[in-house]
Order: sequence, then C-alpha cells, then structure tokens
Amino acid sequence: QVQLVESGGGLVQAGGSLRLSCAAAGRTFSQLHMGWFRQAPGKEREFVATITWGGHYTYYADSVKGRFTISRVNAQNTVNLQMNSLKPEDTAVYYCAADPDRAWDIPNEYDYWGQGTQVTVSS
Repeated sequence: QVQLVESGGGLVQAGGSLRLSCAAAGRTFSQLHMGWFRQAPGKEREFVATITWGGHYTYYADSVKGRFTISRVNAQNTVNLQMNSLKPEDTAVYYCAADPDRAWDIPNEYDYWGQGTQVTVSS
C-alpha cells in the first residue's frame, strides 16, 4: 500500500507560478513511477506529467509542455511539479499518482492516488 499526500496548491494570478509536492509513504519510493493528473469541474481527469522511478524519463501533456516541470527526490520520497506561466485553464484539482509497473499517461492504470490539491488561476 502507498499513501500519497499532495501540497502546494493555492490561488495565483495568470502568469504566476506554483510548486506542487507529493509525499509518499508505505513502499520503496524509488521503485515507483509517478504521475500528476488534474481534474477541472465537469471534466474528466486528464494527464499532466509523468516521471520514471529513476527520474531518467519524463513525459508531458502538450498543454503544459514548456511550462511545467516534473521532478523527484527519491531520498526524500517526494515528487514535485513546478508550474510556471500559469493560465486560467490550468485551474483544477491536481492529483499525484504512483504505479510500480510503468510511467503511464492513462489515469486508470495507476494503482495509488492522493487526495488532490486545488490550484486556481485567476485572470
């Protein structure tokens, strides 16, 4: 079992930045591939970014490429999402996810999820 806790969400103006963090417990973190997803009201959960267990490979949704950066610190059991140049359309609840098999871009493939953190970008 893996417990994931997100933090760092909040309210920011368009063009601003936020850094989300996800702390993991319950399983060897370095054996987990990690992902970030988001869900806006009335919309399906969508892929944002993913990173492999060793941090050697990252993959981003086209909508955030060049603005968001996913990273991890295995010694601290954390994965981060640095979000720059934020837009109102980035407003959503952001979720951290973990999976031992693969760095998926499909939410249903992840075994473990956090509770989410709200990000609101005002225009």
